[in-house]
Amino acid sequence: MFPALSYHAIEKPASAVLKERGSKFLGFAYPVESEKEIRECLILLKKEHPSASHHCYAWRLGADKRMYRANDDGEPANSAGKPILSAIQANDLSNILIVVVRYFGGTLLGVNGLINAYKDAANNVIDHAIVFERFVLSVYRVEFGMEDMNHVMRILKENDAKIITNNYDDGNIITFQVQKQKAATMEARFNELYAVDLKFLQFN
Repeated sequence: MFPALSYHAIEKPASAVLKERGSKFLGFAYPVESEKEIRECLILLKKEHPSASHHCYAWRLGADKRMYRANDDGEPANSAGKPILSAIQANDLSNILIVVVRYFGGTLLGVNGLINAYKDAANNVIDHAIVFERFVLSVYRVEFGMEDMNHVMRILKENDAKIITNNYDDGNIITFQVQKQKAATMEARFNELYAVDLKFLQFN
């Protein structure tokens, strides 16, 4: 499934507090690019809030939004992680981690109460975050001979491509990324160069 041309992400970490019948729900949102970053954020939060009752979270990654996970961290099944994830989905966000840290206030909220509280806490922190439109990038690898160097560089410049890596020692190989909406035009230009090998790698 090809992703859309763009999606929404958050610019920088955000936090917000929600109080519900004595319990305090601290919402934290992080822009993330990998599961490694997610693990690091979770470890840091647990160190900062060691006495909290629960650290519930959900995340979604990738331009196609197909990688996601939700965790209830000891709350009743689907009463915490899933509501947080639904807030992420409803706001069309990706490359984001939302953690809701709960300090129990002594009053049981019940499953429905928990679902509403965690969803409200997630939406609350999203409201406090700076959300922006992030364009999907297509990553390519192009291999070419020296005689086509000027043509290749001209096509990259015309399409505002950003070079990620280049290697001129063992053949001429450039890895680059370009906005998805410009990819078809760029591919057509490269197809005019018969000695150039262009390969799509992934979406970012």
